[in-house]
Amino acid sequence: MIFQRAIRRELLNTVGAVFTTLFTIVITVMLIRILGDAAGGRVATGDVVALLGFAALIYLPVILSLTAFISVLLVVARSYQDSEMIVWFASGLSLMRWIRPIMSIGMPIVLLTASLSLWLTPWASRLSAEYKETFRNREDISRISPGKFQESASGDRIFFVEGLSSDTSKVENVFVSQSQGKNSSVVVAQEGSVILDQRGDKLLELRNGHRYDGTPGSPDFQTMDFGRYVIVVSSSQRELTDNKSARVLSTRSLIESPNPSNMAELLWRVSLPVMCLLQMLLAIPLGFVNPRRGRTLNLMIALVLAVSYLNSVGIVQAAVGQGRLSFTSAWWPLHLSALLVISVLFFWRNNTNSRWHPMALLILGRQLFALKRTTT
Repeated sequence: MIFQRAIRRELLNTVGAVFTTLFTIVITVMLIRILGDAAGGRVATGDVVALLGFAALIYLPVILSLTAFISVLLVVARSYQDSEMIVWFASGLSLMRWIRPIMSIGMPIVLLTASLSLWLTPWASRLSAEYKETFRNREDISRISPGKFQESASGDRIFFVEGLSSDTSKVENVFVSQSQGKNSSVVVAQEGSVILDQRGDKLLELRNGHRYDGTPGSPDFQTMDFGRYVIVVSSSQRELTDNKSARVLSTRSLIESPNPSNMAELLWRVSLPVMCLLQMLLAIPLGFVNPRRGRTLNLMIALVLAVSYLNSVGIVQAAVGQGRLSFTSAWWPLHLSALLVISVLFFWRNNTNSRWHPMALLILGRQLFALKRTTT
């Protein structure tokens, strides 16, 4: 029908505009955060683009869900605002007829959200964690920027070099501060180089420098001059730590290891596509707008309900993660409640002229009460 094609065309245009806006906001915030981590030496500068791509995949399911809800809400509200819905209802058409054209655009979004939530998002989370872990386990010297103090991966040393060769094998004017319990030592050298020993350990060999040992706050310090001084930078035995966070596990791994943390993550992944579908249905009756009063208040109420739905899923997820609820008894009641609310709202907006509508029953009750008062 003509109206279905018009709805699809308008909905596609709205989805494109809303998604572009939300995606730009999220990516901008994530870019600022990742650049701050790179400037602080917590991630490699060369990994910024990759980490930004992983962050986009991680947040994309939520962005798609909000995009679908807001787009349907705006399209339906515009129809009310322009009095098109008055003609629609006057022609004897039901609000339920909006579901089919909206779902023709919405179901691909739901399927994409499910694919991202169940497969791509865990993959992106795992790779992002591996990138960060790899950088944390890199050799201390390779992480140093000339003219900048840099903490070691172990957290017990602070490096400063004035000059660094292109292959990071030689350094000039080196300052190293190392803490061992209550004692600390400071090593200053004119030059140094990175070497490998027979076991494959990477060493920093300093030449022509001084070492100062003592306890901070105490006058007892020892001074030593040296011609050659060696510091162990990294060990060949260092390996990447195995990240067992539930967020980085595949959906299959979550099912195979049904502990509370994994079940909470599985509940969130399953809930995202379900929320995307139900929020689109919820937006149809919530899009009601009185043309004489404007649509700001109604849209604000609709957004509050959508955010409350999302937060409620987060609360249930936390309860499952803490072991207070089981997955089988926690994932469906909230969505069933949302479906019941959608059914009530559809009945409310779809049967405005029905004798069984709540407003009609209220008016009838007032008339009966007024009639009783006049007769008495």
